[in-house]
Amino acid sequence: MASPFSGALQLTDLDDFIGPSQDCIKPMKIDKKLGSGVAKIHIEDDGSYFQVSQDGGTRKLERAKISLDDCLACSGCVTSAETVLITQQSHEELRKILDANKTVAPGQQKLVVISVSPQSSASLAARFQLNPTDTAKKLTAFFKKLGAHYVFDTAFSRNFSLLESQREFVKRFREQANSKQALPMLASACPGWICYAEKTHGSAVIPYISTARSPQQVMGSLVKDFFAQLQHVTPDKIYHVTVMPCYDKKLEASRPDFFSQEHQTREVDCVITTGEVSKLLEEEGVSLSELEPAPLDSVFSSVSVQEPTSHRGGGSGGYLEHVFRHAAQELFGIHVDEVTYKPLRNKDFQEVTLESEGRVLLHFAAAYGFRNIQNLVQKLVFLVVVSQVWEGFSQSHEELKAE
Repeated sequence: MASPFSGALQLTDLDDFIGPSQDCIKPMKIDKKLGSGVAKIHIEDDGSYFQVSQDGGTRKLERAKISLDDCLACSGCVTSAETVLITQQSHEELRKILDANKTVAPGQQKLVVISVSPQSSASLAARFQLNPTDTAKKLTAFFKKLGAHYVFDTAFSRNFSLLESQREFVKRFREQANSKQALPMLASACPGWICYAEKTHGSAVIPYISTARSPQQVMGSLVKDFFAQLQHVTPDKIYHVTVMPCYDKKLEASRPDFFSQEHQTREVDCVITTGEVSKLLEEEGVSLSELEPAPLDSVFSSVSVQEPTSHRGGGSGGYLEHVFRHAAQELFGIHVDEVTYKPLRNKDFQEVTLESEGRVLLHFAAAYGFRNIQNLVQKLVFLVVVSQVWEGFSQSHEELKAE
């Protein structure tokens, strides 16, 4: 499942999803007192809210405070907390680190590592009319010219996510009859969708969400743990930047789940979008097509990389096709060469089934867009509630029979 949660807004000065703006304004909460009648709200010219009682008295209302912990990444507003987030995770912040490295001794420098998503590389390749391999090599040259030490491709970590997702689904499927393992399994690397599920449906949906990390956070773990050990440095000495196509990835990198208390550092220190890379190129007066390519780096020091890695996923790098093929082979010994999608309500809501002798063995769905995801999740929540009610009824019935 995937969702363009941040597609509704455009940055003021960057070609991307969202940007710093005014404080969030939400409907005010009014504590209605018994016998006080209906309260009225008066809005001053400066935007201040006043509650007006029936006797003419007024009381200034506090502006609603909405933090990133409340954020659903739905693009309905831009909060002041998000403004701070964007300031902390921007190409200007990357510049500060690179400039600071130039003024200190080599032993005091941050090791700057940049991980580039295949989606961002593809977008830049289309813009500059380059092939993906040349784009990856030229991006490596550009970032190293700015002062980065290593530039990696996150398709490598995408493979980790895909492998973990397929393993988890097969495990859940096999254990569903005799354990609490929950099916269906909801798999997505979209932070906006995860926020929506956690904060609107909570415990009803969370057990069904795949526990596999997104490619960005797999890469964060590899860089701040495995790669840090290879370089003989502590994780806090590495400044890890990811280049991603979506603003919501900044929100994901800022989650407390991905902060190391031991080393006081995030797994991903800064997320910059494809649009911000374009901004960097413009500010440097550089055309990507004119740069000389540089050799690609590998997170494994002993491995030589000649071209970006690839994976067999969906068009957006999704999990469905990969997990479906693996599950068909692992669970039923059926080789699936071509995955056939059947549209349901619309082209962004499709299903895939595996059938044998008229019996459905596997039933997958691909949902894209907030409305389709919302409809799917609401049906799941309904089924969960019905299941819980039926389980409670059955248990009570058995107890009555025993009496």
